[in-house]
Amino acid sequence: MNHDKSMEFMQIAMKYLPQAKQTLDEAGIELSPEMLQPFMTLFTQVMGEAYELGKKDAVHND
Repeated sequence: MNHDKSMEFMQIAMKYLPQAKQTLDEAGIELSPEMLQPFMTLFTQVMGEAYELGKKDAVHND
């Protein structure tokens, strides 16, 4: 996956971070900056796979 897409995915993640933090806070789960990085990496991997799947579907459905 290229760097530009990774940055786009990270921007999406940051958009929803306050909502995710609020949900975790309400559940009594503390989200520290050290804990955040692995989740952001996982998120960008998931988004990358979803992007590639969508790209393949678009090519096959043209």
